[in-house]
Amino acid sequence: MRIFISGGCGFIGSHLVERLAGRHEVTLYDDLSSGKKAFIAPFLKSGKVKLIQDDLLNTRRLYRAMKGHDLVFHLAANPDIRYGIEKTDTDLKLGTLATYNILEGMRRNGIPRIAFASSSVVYGEPRQFPTPEDYGPLLPLSLYGASKLACEGLLTAFAHTFGITACIFRFANIVGGRTTHGVLHDFRNKLRKDPDVLEVLGDGKQKKSYLLVDDCISAMRYVIRHTGGKNPKGEGAAHVFNLGSGDQVSIAEIAHLMVKTFGRPGAQIRYTGGRRGWRGDVPTMRLDVSRINRLGWKARLGSRGAVEEAIRRMKEEEESAKCKM
Repeated sequence: MRIFISGGCGFIGSHLVERLAGRHEVTLYDDLSSGKKAFIAPFLKSGKVKLIQDDLLNTRRLYRAMKGHDLVFHLAANPDIRYGIEKTDTDLKLGTLATYNILEGMRRNGIPRIAFASSSVVYGEPRQFPTPEDYGPLLPLSLYGASKLACEGLLTAFAHTFGITACIFRFANIVGGRTTHGVLHDFRNKLRKDPDVLEVLGDGKQKKSYLLVDDCISAMRYVIRHTGGKNPKGEGAAHVFNLGSGDQVSIAEIAHLMVKTFGRPGAQIRYTGGRRGWRGDVPTMRLDVSRINRLGWKARLGSRGAVEEAIRRMKEEEESAKCKM
């Protein structure tokens, strides 16, 4: 199988490459704005993976690059929700327009299947916990969330208009080694600057679901293998799945774990106050994962276990980097 991955040098993308390289012919398309070539360097050297460094808005090159593939993993997006506050067209360009370009490339090249990285933020602040896939109305709070919801609309429209099969994955917070964004990455950067004090945005009572990146990759591949293609009328299909562990962990708990691992003895945690960490932040998130559980897949680790394992890997990576210096 020939597989095309947008954002293949990023955090999730590079872990996906590890699972696919050698088993399939893999093409990565990444502008390296947040991803790192070093994450997939061994696979490039072996010739098992091809990298095209370019922007998804460069449609001429994108459409040529997609030709001949059987499956698309569309993972590329703006990785920082808060950045969209400063540059309000960021998620429109890197999210919505980029996704349209991917779908149009699929239509032109006859590519039948796509796996799309959506997000739990499409739910906004739901009144139902855990939140199922059929919850509505969907009223996202951030421009990032609005873009993800618009992308989902494009996916379902292309699926039913042009016969594409789409798997839409609404991620919990994905954590693990090689992280390039998110709360663990932010906390680590703050503790590098000052190992005696960790500033936490909000009151620390925010509670969210976390999923280890290994489980995320496993879940996507499982769903792709176990969902059907076109229906008997020859129309496409769109499948929506929450990807998470089904439970939660608080930001305060995460802060204490990070300080214990990366801070100095006696390091303090200071909260800025307020129920949100930033404008557009969703304070509480817990996904209903019964749909994917019924399909036969379940996360190996819960939210706290995923965070603890991610922190362990971050520490291991830092120690390994020091040994190479």
